[in-house]
Amino acid sequence: MVESTESLRPADAAQVRTLLEDAFAGRFAEADWQHCLGGTHVILRSPNGLPIAHAAVVLRVITVNGTDYRTGYVEGVGTSPDHQGDGHGTAVMTEANRIIRSHFELGALATGEHHFYERLGWERWAGKTYVADGNQLRRTPDEDDGIMVLRFGRSGTIDLRSSIACTARIGDDW
Repeated sequence: MVESTESLRPADAAQVRTLLEDAFAGRFAEADWQHCLGGTHVILRSPNGLPIAHAAVVLRVITVNGTDYRTGYVEGVGTSPDHQGDGHGTAVMTEANRIIRSHFELGALATGEHHFYERLGWERWAGKTYVADGNQLRRTPDEDDGIMVLRFGRSGTIDLRSSIACTARIGDDW
């Protein structure tokens, strides 16, 4: 099921949030939930209707070497602990990839689970990372190994060793 945040019923949103809190074993904060909102949710449900896997794609502008890209940024990828390892995360990310390729110029996400995304076409960013905070660029060296991108179309020839920047936000910038 693919739904926008606006069309997601409050009860469904609460179930998705509970799923993510369980999937992240209590390490899913309010700011993490806020980052999932305002875009498109890919939700895989069990036969009884409860969400078992989720991925959100939200619009962010990512700047690479001074060029802005309309980016489908992936947030809140998680699978219920009872259903992990069954391919449900791959299923929601496959749909998220389709959405990104259809509506954006670049895909981006932050993760420590590189292998999972690499097998779905994502690549590790090898350049330096920054956050645009007003007119200032702030270096984020702790993120250098955690950013991945999905290149295609206009972004297909981006040099992965370039500098990359996102806009500051509440919680984790990346």
